[in-house]
Amino acid sequence: MVMTLEYGAWGQGHTPGGPGYRPPVVPSSTVGPVPRTASPARRRRSRLLRYAAAFAVLAALGGYLAVQYDSSTTESAPRCVVRAADGDHTYEMSLHQAANAATISAVGTTRGMPERAVTIAIATAIQESTLRNIDYGDRDSVGLFQQRPSQGWGTVAQIMDPVYSSGEFYDHLAEVPGYSRLPLTVAAQRVQRSGFPQAYAKHEPDAALLAAALTGREPATLNCTPPKRTDESPGDAAQVRAELIRTFGKDVLPATKAAGASAAATVSVPVPATARAKAEVAPQRGWELAHWAVAHSEELRIERVSYADRVWDAGSGWRTERTKDKEPDTTAVGIRVAQ
Repeated sequence: MVMTLEYGAWGQGHTPGGPGYRPPVVPSSTVGPVPRTASPARRRRSRLLRYAAAFAVLAALGGYLAVQYDSSTTESAPRCVVRAADGDHTYEMSLHQAANAATISAVGTTRGMPERAVTIAIATAIQESTLRNIDYGDRDSVGLFQQRPSQGWGTVAQIMDPVYSSGEFYDHLAEVPGYSRLPLTVAAQRVQRSGFPQAYAKHEPDAALLAAALTGREPATLNCTPPKRTDESPGDAAQVRAELIRTFGKDVLPATKAAGASAAATVSVPVPATARAKAEVAPQRGWELAHWAVAHSEELRIERVSYADRVWDAGSGWRTERTKDKEPDTTAVGIRVAQ
């Protein structure tokens, strides 16, 4: 008996390599073209083309960055910067944020609150709203301090007024026994009742820097660059006076006098002789008022602020302007609106 071994497609019934063996036929659809190795010259050309394309992209990117750098150095973007006297610490913000911080500070000092209270208030507002007067928040919270109408802080319209909301914060802070000796985050939490009671601590260094400038203790340390004017509408000195009185109280300005056109563009804010002073520098009250004006330069179209021997211009910032054989005038802050 003879047994025949079947090898299927491999041998078609024949032993591989034996008589009558035919190798299997593989359909052409399963076999791709035989790859051909590129010549060294072609590989070099391909590599050079890739390098050239990469170089073109990098060159274009470098040109763009150079233009941006040149633009930033010739025309600063709208912003405000507070710089420590030693230059080691700076805090940058928008003009809107700076105006809110200046309002928080002014309301506090007008109520007789110490600089520590202003620091606590600013740190709280940085945490709650990043110093933006927002009309939304957790549940019904709104405003700089995210105060809730349902919890008795006032109406939405009231809380959205930075002067009102700042006053409410200070009223509640004043009720905290020994708040000025407490850790900042503890004092803030006693007022806010936040779900994140430790969140305020991280903002203390920045808030202290802002408070030192905005209360006037550190002169000429707040510098703002308003946006370039795109229209010719003038500022309104009457509006500046109204905001000063609304924020600092009616005693900040004397009764308005009739004035000519040029004088009407300038608001002179007297600095009482009894204002808090610091050795060898202008009175603290004067610098508080000057910094307030700089912080509000965009919304009130203020183009020049002068105090003591320093002048701030919207286009160039602070500079020293001394008069020979004449002591700096620290009796008034000059605020001039755009014309």
